[in-house]
Amino acid sequence: MKHTGENVVRIEAEALRALADRIGGPMAAAFARAVELLFCCAGRVVVTGMGKSGLIARKIAATLSSTGTPALYLHPVEALHGDLGMVVRGDVVLALSASGETEEILALLATIKRLRVPLIAMTGDEICGWVESRSKTNSKSNSTAAGRSSRSTQGSPTHAVSTLAAAADVALDCSIAEEACSLGLAPTASTTTMLALGDALAVTLSERRGFKEEDFAGLHPGGKLGKRLARVESLMHSGEALPCVTPSTKMPDVIYEMSRKKLGVTAVVKGKKLVGIVSDGDLRRLLEKRGKDVMDLTAGEAMTRDPKTIASGEFAATALAVMEEKKITSLMVVDGAGRLQGIVHLHDMWGTEMM
Repeated sequence: MKHTGENVVRIEAEALRALADRIGGPMAAAFARAVELLFCCAGRVVVTGMGKSGLIARKIAATLSSTGTPALYLHPVEALHGDLGMVVRGDVVLALSASGETEEILALLATIKRLRVPLIAMTGDEICGWVESRSKTNSKSNSTAAGRSSRSTQGSPTHAVSTLAAAADVALDCSIAEEACSLGLAPTASTTTMLALGDALAVTLSERRGFKEEDFAGLHPGGKLGKRLARVESLMHSGEALPCVTPSTKMPDVIYEMSRKKLGVTAVVKGKKLVGIVSDGDLRRLLEKRGKDVMDLTAGEAMTRDPKTIASGEFAATALAVMEEKKITSLMVVDGAGRLQGIVHLHDMWGTEMM
């Protein structure tokens, strides 16, 4: 009892180490083939599994979807009662079964084959052993049958291989030395291995697609990370909400514009180009220096020239960093030609959970 928790983690860690060795060694070709099938998928990746494997399948489908690979989970029992219509040509099926003999999944094989949908299997078969054995045999013989599937070119097993693995276009080895359960019954190390292999596929795919953090943010608009990766253009005030005057605007009208738009600042533009800003701080300093004569000035005479600006495509986090560094509360948003597009205010950052 004293060391049970430690032993569970060590057993699962060892299973993951063995999996990593297979991906980098005898299973490398099969893993690469699986990534290629998923990358070239014109439809969606349909992930299926029963029981504990089904729970892992749901997580893998969610991870694929959130990293740029459209995916869905298909319950094998529901599939037998109509949901199999979710699978169409152009999809790829990723099936998880520790034994490779799950009846509900095997019942789907006929339809998968009829639709000519590529099938990737994750099973507990020690596939790498017979692949390696067959490879040695093939090196002694030059006779190969044309048109074999990627599964066939791997060779034939030297021991019994599950029905699912044998039927798959690509069979991935999730075998383990032992479960972490002291009874050897509850799926523990086996499900951990499946989950890690799913993550390995998803991350490899995302890198292959050139998936970037802004893409991740686009798929997580309601999440904390998505908010932190928001762009300035999604937060800035523009159009009618944008306080804006010309250099010739008299100070009473400048103050009115600032008060009406409630941002404590107004842009000063000539044509469409930003030439300066007038802020509450500018007004206070002018009042201290010139008193009531301030009201006789124009925006051009009172403005701060060359204000700090930012591009609309920059991250909100970048805008916040600039404001903190310069000790200012707003940034003018301009395009490459210096034309005013909007204003982003410190208060706009509150909703992003960065503050």
